Amino acid sequence: MSRLLAANFARLKKSHAFLAEIIFMILLGIYEPVVRYFTMKQSGETIPLDNGFFLCVALILILAAVLCSLYVGTEYSDGTIRNKVVVGRRRPAIYLANLITCALADTFLCLLYFAAYLCVGLPLLGPFQAVPPQVAYYILCTVLLAIAASAIFTLAAMLIQNKAATVAVCLLGAFALLLAGSYIDSRLSEPETYPSYSLITDGEVINEGEEPNSHYLRGTKRKVYEFFYDFLPGGQAVQITSWTVARPWNPPLYAVIITVAATGCGVYAFNKKDLK
Repeated sequence: MSRLLAANFARLKKSHAFLAEIIFMILLGIYEPVVRYFTMKQSGETIPLDNGFFLCVALILILAAVLCSLYVGTEYSDGTIRNKVVVGRRRPAIYLANLITCALADTFLCLLYFAAYLCVGLPLLGPFQAVPPQVAYYILCTVLLAIAASAIFTLAAMLIQNKAATVAVCLLGAFALLLAGSYIDSRLSEPETYPSYSLITDGEVINEGEEPNSHYLRGTKRKVYEFFYDFLPGGQAVQITSWTVARPWNPPLYAVIITVAATGCGVYAFNKKDLK
């Protein structure tokens, strides 16, 4: 395993996709607090450091999809995976080495964004308004989500030998997860009632009281939506980005479950796979 990881990291350092993602995350981490600083100066309103600190979480699903699909896809197209099997490397070790490499790379991207954001944001915007344990909790959720995303996309990349197909499937999956999370968030954010309002008709003021919202989710249906909101990586990304995790135990627990389940299924399927 150690030799596989050493070879993987050596190849990762030469990856143009990984280098591009590193540069992108650093620039984004610098850009976001600078924009917020100038917005604060123009509007006169206070913008806390917290605002935008977890923006990278929404992007890590896409970046993980790109990195995992290109990294593993290149191994297939170059014949590297097949050669590893031929020389006697165990398939579970090959799979886990690729997963660990991708997971560490994706986690590193998030930490780079945090570091760049803090280096620029602290002098411009001041300290966090959130208490340190809360910040630490959301950072932990971010790391676990990045690992879970890596597990999902490594699973897809290790089972699809065509590089172009792997990239397409992973990217579509990433966008589908984000769209699902945004949709569930919008449904759960529906107000239970519409507020009262007044109308003037023919010079007469008509007061209307609160009205029930037919789109508001209730009962079992709401519980189902809340489950998928906490379980799906896209829902977790929306909650972490906006600092709105309502059930603190669920996102990190579900991220671990996703990682373990995806890894177990991936190792089993790859062990049975016919490498062409």
